[in-house]
Amino acid sequence: MTDSAPLKEILRLLRQSDSLLITAGAGMGIDSGLPDFRGTHGFWRAYPALGEAGLSFEEMANPRAFRANIRQAWGFYGHRLNLYRRTDPHQGFQDLLHLGKQFPGGFFVFTSNVDGQFQKAGFPDDRIVECHGSIHFLQCLNACRSEVWKADNLTPGIDESSCRLLSPPPSCAYCGRPARPNVLMFGDGEWVGQRTRQQMLAFREWFQSVSRPVVLEIGAGESVPTVRNFGESLGCPLVRINPREWQVPQGSNHVGWPIGAKEGLEILANTYGQTNRLQ
Repeated sequence: MTDSAPLKEILRLLRQSDSLLITAGAGMGIDSGLPDFRGTHGFWRAYPALGEAGLSFEEMANPRAFRANIRQAWGFYGHRLNLYRRTDPHQGFQDLLHLGKQFPGGFFVFTSNVDGQFQKAGFPDDRIVECHGSIHFLQCLNACRSEVWKADNLTPGIDESSCRLLSPPPSCAYCGRPARPNVLMFGDGEWVGQRTRQQMLAFREWFQSVSRPVVLEIGAGESVPTVRNFGESLGCPLVRINPREWQVPQGSNHVGWPIGAKEGLEILANTYGQTNRLQ
């Protein structure tokens, strides 16, 4: 049975706020059927060929992988690109979008996810920060300049049994050398972060325009704590939805709810929609 005890306190925090900051990690996409890379065995279940080779997620999500074996690296990222393109966001995204539109100061999204699911669900692109970049954009492997471009024309052909790219690897639009996803990887000193920096400028402008924001964090784990740390650093009331790592810092304006993203957002949207925000 779902523990709905925190719901009353969450509704109180939402009602007293004029704006909503949505922060989201990988757990937001699990209910859409996207793979969970939590732990080595979870990664190897999704990519058995890499498991057979003894390669970890940290080794593949690394710019060195493209220099060591570009067809294998693009086999991994190309498969993910194809997967994200054909995956439909779960209903929780729509519940969340509907919820955000009810705040007079509007909403903003800060996510470590590189899958583009928020845009696919209808969230405005100018209201999203993708702090780790996006797999739907490319950059030069050698970062020859601070430019990125859309991957719309890239259709990777993948041998899933070997996790290997069959089609030609993409090349830099400027220098012609190999290209890679515009995703912040482990040990990545060559990530072109200009697009994310522009997104952050738009966020800061919005954040300064509102007076009582509340942070609604969904599916952000402790293993890569970028999203958790960001939300906690803002000094705002914090609601944390996470089935396992739901604990929040001490304080009367923080609430943790041990529940999955889709289920929690459905309950929250339905309940909040039935209440009067004006008190």
